[in-house]
Amino acid sequence: MKIDRYFKLLKTFDIFSDFSSKELDELFTIDKYKITLYKKNSMVHFESEKCTTLDVVLKGNLIVQKVDINGNILTVSEFSENEIIGGNLLYARFPFYPMTVIAKTDTTILHIDKSLVLTLCQINKNFLVNYFKEISDKSLILTSKIKSLHMKSIRESIMDFLSYEHYLQKSNTIKLNMTKKELAEKMGIQRTSLSRELNKMRNDGLIEFDKDFITILDLESL
Repeated sequence: MKIDRYFKLLKTFDIFSDFSSKELDELFTIDKYKITLYKKNSMVHFESEKCTTLDVVLKGNLIVQKVDINGNILTVSEFSENEIIGGNLLYARFPFYPMTVIAKTDTTILHIDKSLVLTLCQINKNFLVNYFKEISDKSLILTSKIKSLHMKSIRESIMDFLSYEHYLQKSNTIKLNMTKKELAEKMGIQRTSLSRELNKMRNDGLIEFDKDFITILDLESL
């Protein structure tokens, strides 16, 4: 798949905003990149795979997941259009993916060769600055997510989720924009553990829920 069809899109991304179409055409020679379409739920990178390219999400969504020894699936992070993956690994001493990257939807990714990334950093300050920003932001998100999960119980994680959604939706009746399986994965627990705790919270008079909504009955408890 040729990159020239994506020049207009790339120039709307912060990291490529200073490049002209001509510059991109000269830099992206056929041996320096690859554009791949990944179907929904397909694996983009597996755990322990060596990182050899900087990946730019052109379209779609990715999720980063970790499966623990008990079979719990933890969704650590999500990536969408205009975000980069592998930036923190590409030049690391041990450049191996610590978790699995999966296509949440049909997703198109631009894989940029390591040597071209270095060239882009050297010739364009804007690219370099935004590259560093992306690495820093994702590192903070990952650190915060892991720290919070290790410190909180399942109920505390649910209450944090409900408090945040209550603030966003401005309602005690929270519409779920994901399945309970996806919510469990975000919390790093099994679907059955989430259901069990939700039932306990209902029995304690804190919430009511069905497939699509969770209603907060005792807002002060959150």
